[in-house]
Amino acid sequence: MKQSYAAEPEEEKEMTFWEHLDELRGTLWRIIIAILVTSITAFAFKEVLFDDIILAPKSKTFITYRAFCKLGEWLSMPSLCIDPSQFQLININLAGQFTSHMNISLVAGLIIALPYILWELWRFVKPGLNEQEIRSSRGAVTIITILFLLGVLFSYFIVAPLMINFLGGYAVSAAVSNQIALTSYVSSITLMTLLMGLLFELPVLVLFLTKIGIVTPKYLRKYRKHTMIGILIIAGIITPSPDVFSQVIVAFPLYALFELSLAISSRMYRKKQELAG
Repeated sequence: MKQSYAAEPEEEKEMTFWEHLDELRGTLWRIIIAILVTSITAFAFKEVLFDDIILAPKSKTFITYRAFCKLGEWLSMPSLCIDPSQFQLININLAGQFTSHMNISLVAGLIIALPYILWELWRFVKPGLNEQEIRSSRGAVTIITILFLLGVLFSYFIVAPLMINFLGGYAVSAAVSNQIALTSYVSSITLMTLLMGLLFELPVLVLFLTKIGIVTPKYLRKYRKHTMIGILIIAGIITPSPDVFSQVIVAFPLYALFELSLAISSRMYRKKQELAG
């Protein structure tokens, strides 16, 4: 009598180091191509990129200034009516305008391609995760993207206009006029925007640090007052204008971000305690 053997399921073959390296190389190439495509697209729309976005906070018709002015009228605080046209942008380098165009296009391309970049990175790390880790990480790409974009928008509509208004109009003497180099203006806005986008990833960072046991809710609560003072100092540096209102506008979202991080840390810590118990 012939014996029949059930086909045994093939065991998943574990990838070698070189196969992992080859997979990483492919992931990085796809990310680079995506950034190049979005950057070239942004480069082609020069008028939109500069006149409608980058240089818009320099005009007193910018939506933030108009909103502040209306709020100032309602609160009887004329200091909220901001006029940022107190300085002139100039180009002092032969290739200054071209390099600024290139840099801004690259940053815009990076921001536009961010969801795809995160998705590619997720695809790379996913095979190394177990089912529980995959379930708990579901939606991470969307959350990270939303937080980063919120930080970018907060910087562009709130922080950058206040910074431009103060630094562009600041003078040590009436004998010295402000003529700001285009490269300085562009680098200040892009750097502040990217930093604020990264700062808004604080809840994700706290979640990760809580998960691996480096940060606890007790630790965050212990330094809550210190954090509040630090945020007020940062808000004072970013918005050195004399009115407290603009400082509160900057400080409140940053402190709310800290409280959100604390709530996320508490929830993760409770889950760890339940699993351990």
